[in-house]
Amino acid sequence: MNDANAQAIYFYDRHPMSGEIIKAKLRAARGHLDGVTPEELWPHDQDHYGGIAATDALAAAAAIGPGTEVADFCAGLGGTVRYLAHRYGADVTGIELTPSRVAAAQELIALVGLEDRARVRQGNVMDVPLADESMDVVVSQEALCHVPDHAKTLVEAFRVLRRGGRLAMTDWIANKPLSTQDAKLMWDGMAIQPLETLASYGAIARAAGFRVEAVTDLTQEWGPILQQRLAMYRRLREEARAAGTPMGHDAFHDSYIRFVELITKRELGGIRLIAVK
Repeated sequence: MNDANAQAIYFYDRHPMSGEIIKAKLRAARGHLDGVTPEELWPHDQDHYGGIAATDALAAAAAIGPGTEVADFCAGLGGTVRYLAHRYGADVTGIELTPSRVAAAQELIALVGLEDRARVRQGNVMDVPLADESMDVVVSQEALCHVPDHAKTLVEAFRVLRRGGRLAMTDWIANKPLSTQDAKLMWDGMAIQPLETLASYGAIARAAGFRVEAVTDLTQEWGPILQQRLAMYRRLREEARAAGTPMGHDAFHDSYIRFVELITKRELGGIRLIAVK
């Protein structure tokens, strides 16, 4: 395992959202885990910037509907996998590097009874364990920033898509090059690799063979969303401190504070990219 993989796994093993935390919140809200519906997970497992609305935007751009075969690159705990399977009737396969998150995602899929059309497999998105031309859509949300080779990843997305298949993704971008100090902070706290720009992501997609339909700058939209998330993380840390339980990964907390500052200053930002094979 290379350093990039090890650092990403280390980060996600200590992420403030986990399968155990989601189940604990469900138990607190309803007293037990019997008969949990997919909708009951949504307040807890939709961890992407903008929540369900952001996923709906990707689904609309990718024309996801009943029976659409979707691959979710860097699927995490499977929130998007479950949502697209239940809300849109798609058949969704998540690819996730971190073993603990694969196991938690599969457990949550079983908890809400979506095993027939949702699954998360362990794998690396630079070498995807899916057959050529086996998918209609590839999605990814704020995750390729952890992957060291974006060009190789988009080549893999192109490979697994059928002709006419669509790529719909969001990710971090650098509107201004990070300082050495900030780059180290983002690596230590959140396993962030060197970031693309709006222009370079479009160029990488075209080099992989895609026809780029839309490139949208999400930087302004993300600002207030991330400020709210930072307030949530601070609240969770305070609740953990008061309860005498572990307060999470300090390096993550420090880097996240700086991340939100850089987003607010528009030095970092976000992209939504839609492309067609």
